[in-house]
Amino acid sequence: MELTVVDVGPDTPALHRDVAPLIRALRPALGADGFAAFAAEAHAQGLVFTAAYDDLGRCLAVATHRVLATSRGRLLFVEDLVTAPPARSAGIGGRLFAVLRERARAAGCVRIELDSGTANHGAHRFYHAHRMAVTALHFGLELK
Repeated sequence: MELTVVDVGPDTPALHRDVAPLIRALRPALGADGFAAFAAEAHAQGLVFTAAYDDLGRCLAVATHRVLATSRGRLLFVEDLVTAPPARSAGIGGRLFAVLRERARAAGCVRIELDSGTANHGAHRFYHAHRMAVTALHFGLELK
């Protein structure tokens, strides 16, 4: 299957038509208005929305990512990586991840990092299969 990978800008119809449904499937608490607010603010902070389309124009996978300068070196941080349920286990996510690896190299990054929920075992298998290692624990404190 031919894939076209493109960055989707914050003011394009594709952001809400194609990207939002996949991100919201991954983050069900994020409503339509919440997604719009998040997308605008995060894009201003450097978040890139990258979508993979098939030859029929269907959005099959989305990654959100940004380059960060850290004390561990320059890295590509992947906020979200999601494949549409009907397209899972068909290599789409792996092909999008390969694009992210190339972008990280081109940006002078020393590594790719991401967080994954502790119960998301399918994602963990995917990341391990793509040679990612568990190198840290991420701690959080809700401020509600």
